[in-house]
Amino acid sequence: MTYADAIFKDNINNIMSNGVMSENARPHYKDGKTANSKYITGSFATYDLQKGQFPITTLRPIAIKSAVKELLWIYQDQTSSLEVLRDKYGVKYWDEWEVAGTGTIGQRYGATVKKYNIIGRLLDGLAKNPWNRRNIINLWQYEDFDATEGLLPCAFLAMFDVRREADGQIYLDATLTQRSNDMLVAHHINAMQYVALQLMLCKHFSWKPGKFFYFVNNLHIYDNQFEQAQELLSRTPSDREPRLLLNVPDGTDFFAIKPEDFELVDYEPVKPQLKFDLAI
Repeated sequence: MTYADAIFKDNINNIMSNGVMSENARPHYKDGKTANSKYITGSFATYDLQKGQFPITTLRPIAIKSAVKELLWIYQDQTSSLEVLRDKYGVKYWDEWEVAGTGTIGQRYGATVKKYNIIGRLLDGLAKNPWNRRNIINLWQYEDFDATEGLLPCAFLAMFDVRREADGQIYLDATLTQRSNDMLVAHHINAMQYVALQLMLCKHFSWKPGKFFYFVNNLHIYDNQFEQAQELLSRTPSDREPRLLLNVPDGTDFFAIKPEDFELVDYEPVKPQLKFDLAI
């Protein structure tokens, strides 16, 4: 069993055995029914990327390519335009969260990144003083929430720290904080996206990826996913640890990195894929 699969199964077991049911839930399914969930609070995991511990499950296929494209849409294109996401990357699932009549998801995610020059400030801060403790991405901006409708960010806070080991090698560690996470659908997508972002920063500065810390405040399984949860628990995962590679030279500019530069190796997910009805 891979490192990530052991964590995944433990989380599913914990939610199903010890979780509590939500009340007055905000999301709904496409048929209009309320999307309640069983959840736990305060989930935390550490992945040492140098030891090959990558946060992706092999218990079902994860759409890596779409996840990377979504990440670049947010942090390179810095827009919330659904047209850009569809036409440039061929990703359409965000259409469910369009703010009616705008063609966008509102003043959220990439639009917030652009408004506050978040990536520019992050790259500048790391370049001027890699050892500072202020390398932060914060998408939780109340001014933006007041400006437009739109889904509030789930993965909203990321922090980055540089450390030099005894051999002189410089590593970049990353911490992702998420207010809410759909354990069966989005957990590994969000985690691997921010590892991908960590790799992009490493290539930009010619550093090595270090540790990835992942904290989720509300980790849940929706009430129409309990059968899929049991199916995942019954599956036998791969023994091969997948690795995400970024195949560009050290020193490659952050904005020059493309989706096709990423490669997931030794990934042997269990099939068939499971069907999930999204909560909107």
